[in-house]
Amino acid sequence: MTTAPATPPPARATERDPHAERDALLRALGEQRATLLIALRGLTDAQAGRRSTASELTLGGILKHLAQGERVWAQLISERRGETPDGMWDMGQYHLTADDTLADLRAAYAAAARAMDAAVGALPDLDVVVPLPPVPWDPEAAPETWTARRALLHMLRETAQHAGHADIIRECLDGANTTAQLGDAPDAG
Repeated sequence: MTTAPATPPPARATERDPHAERDALLRALGEQRATLLIALRGLTDAQAGRRSTASELTLGGILKHLAQGERVWAQLISERRGETPDGMWDMGQYHLTADDTLADLRAAYAAAARAMDAAVGALPDLDVVVPLPPVPWDPEAAPETWTARRALLHMLRETAQHAGHADIIRECLDGANTTAQLGDAPDAG
């Protein structure tokens, strides 16, 4: 009597893809990035730099800040040396200069997003320890460490928070809002 070769049992529910969490969080971050960019559709450089609320935030300033944040976190995650990346504490990242254009800001944001995705994608898992640089307001404090997971969740929260700010600023600027624009095709500007 011959027996058929045993087929391997199906994967147990407790076994999971070690990259599923990472991929899901990067997908959620990508969705928040796209939501933020909706608030900038059809704007001129002048509109991107205009204040429309009591806050000093502008749409261009938010985009510039988030590009800087993604670039900084990508460097911290990639290098894991706890050194302060250039511009990390620069408060000018929230304000546009006369040389800033919306096209350049979009390109910088896209490049920073790719760097962040690549840095996170290169990790074996999200439990990797990321040493943080010393903070300028408390130079005597021992530097913290975060997991890559916490750093990624921080960037996701930061992007979602600023996407909400951007929606309010845009609506105050010209009446447009993200919800009304969701079904519209993205424009080149």
